[in-house]
Amino acid sequence: MKKISKIKVGIIFGVIFGIIDVVPMIFMKMAWDTLLSAFSMCIIGGFLIATSNLKLNNILKGMVIFFLIAVPMIIIVGAGAPNELIPMLFANLIIGSLMGYFIGRFGENKSDNVKNGLSQTA
Repeated sequence: MKKISKIKVGIIFGVIFGIIDVVPMIFMKMAWDTLLSAFSMCIIGGFLIATSNLKLNNILKGMVIFFLIAVPMIIIVGAGAPNELIPMLFANLIIGSLMGYFIGRFGENKSDNVKNGLSQTA
């Protein structure tokens, strides 16, 4: 199976998980700025997971990075609706771990090409 660059995979899975994350929020009639925030967080998370050099298992790396980028939102939600924190943390950990897995599974590092004697174009 041909692999594509990790950055492209990260953005693609960011969009996919962003849509998955936002759909239930639409049914809960949340504000558009909340939807945009959640969607953009998934895309940014996918990009950061793909470009991170943390020496962790891909699933754990996804969980850590996604949790770290969610901290500002967690603080805001916790101040206004603390009962929403547990579901939000749970969803973020699940999405982060799945994104980490899929980005690691389907993405290819440039260093992989160098090791194999191949070159990669953008």
